[in-house]
Amino acid sequence: MGKNNNKGGNNKGGSNKGNGGAAPSGDSGKIVETTTALMQRTIDAMQKDFAAVRTGKASPAMVDGIMVECYGTQTRLKDMAAITAPEALLLVIQPYDQSIVKNVEKAILASNLGISPVSDGRVIRLPVPELSSERRADLTKIIKKRSEDAKVEIRNARRDSNEAIKKAQKASDITEDEAKAMTDKIQKLTDKMIDAVTAATDAKIAELERI
Repeated sequence: MGKNNNKGGNNKGGSNKGNGGAAPSGDSGKIVETTTALMQRTIDAMQKDFAAVRTGKASPAMVDGIMVECYGTQTRLKDMAAITAPEALLLVIQPYDQSIVKNVEKAILASNLGISPVSDGRVIRLPVPELSSERRADLTKIIKKRSEDAKVEIRNARRDSNEAIKKAQKASDITEDEAKAMTDKIQKLTDKMIDAVTAATDAKIAELERI
């Protein structure tokens, strides 16, 4: 067990692409721990994408990840402005530096948000239009697709972990009973994470239908 196990020998190119491309460590004592972290990062990334989906209700998460040109550097909007939702269908953005208001407007227009900013030179207002039934259906498809992508990433992590367990057993690093116990743990973990993805997806779709 003196080998360097951080090389990700079980990563087959496309595996776990949503969580940094890292495969589970071959160190038998860390396989479950590493796999848990990979799967959780997949869910966290999916949740972040869900938060950016415009549901018809104003939310700072809709814009806080927009990148803005600021003094020659691309900076996240949430790091350079106060973003609030004083009304259900209104976002208010107040840049800390008024000299970048125009840059913020340009970044919003260049994003796929689909909302035209209204500015008085100091504060930017984003009136959020109500969703049409067609747009609602489109967003539901996007959410379901993102959900399926997350499930694929989780299953890829399970596959890579099981391969690492088999290699550890073949190398006599763990016994057959230990390998079976670890495989069972990975399966239970996978089931738990898949259930979490399904629950988050159902909640997001229900939010769309309520708006």
